[in-house]
Amino acid sequence: MNMSFLDKWRKHPQAGRSAAAPAPGDEDAEGIADLLSECELLRGQAAGAGVELDDSVGSLEELDQLLPAWRSDPEIGPWLGNDVGLYLGTVLVRTVPGARWKIWPGGEPVVRLASGREIDVVTAGHEWVDSGAPELSQLYAEVAES
Repeated sequence: MNMSFLDKWRKHPQAGRSAAAPAPGDEDAEGIADLLSECELLRGQAAGAGVELDDSVGSLEELDQLLPAWRSDPEIGPWLGNDVGLYLGTVLVRTVPGARWKIWPGGEPVVRLASGREIDVVTAGHEWVDSGAPELSQLYAEVAES
């Protein structure tokens, strides 16, 4: 899976750490959160539709209301799915107490809640791009309650 933030991650100072160093997400949570929050493609698509992505729950609701023009473009869907998932994760990390990014060994970013539950936001983003379900705001509400 191609994710633009991985190229930046590989250039990140912590990317060359030794095997004994902390796992990604533990040593530089803010830096990782900044990398994962870029979502350039999604932010551009949303801005073009008049939606400002301000990393709030309200912006998830606004995304849910967008007409899915990208579903007819097989080139953009996979990239947009990544960005939607990363944006959902960004909103969770910034608004749910104790939520933080965790990078699985294969490089997949997930959101880990204070309860220990891990949310595969990238898969959720792809599902939303493909079908519009579950709605991002509904998924956020479910996750925020747990």
